[in-house]
Amino acid sequence: MDPANRREAIREAELDIDEGADIVMVKPAMTYLDIISDVRNTFDVPVAAYNVSGEYSLVKAAARLGWIDEQRVMMEVLTSIKRAGADIIVTYFAKDAAKVLNR
Repeated sequence: MDPANRREAIREAELDIDEGADIVMVKPAMTYLDIISDVRNTFDVPVAAYNVSGEYSLVKAAARLGWIDEQRVMMEVLTSIKRAGADIIVTYFAKDAAKVLNR
């Protein structure tokens, strides 16, 4: 797909649903928050978002260099994905986020 073409993303999601998809997944999540929102607002199916390894690595590397507060940024990233409309978030941060959420 052309990453700059929002309409194509919606058409692809519609084709997946027409073919019987129970869930639509959007990836990468951070740079496609608008698509997550569009899919959520257009279709009545659960929306999964995949916070891919590259996005995870960006946060980890910036934290390692002392540029960011890793825990705060991790939670901001995951919150933004949820706020965009994701029902399910697949992320490498799962264990770390669970620790924060279970405090």
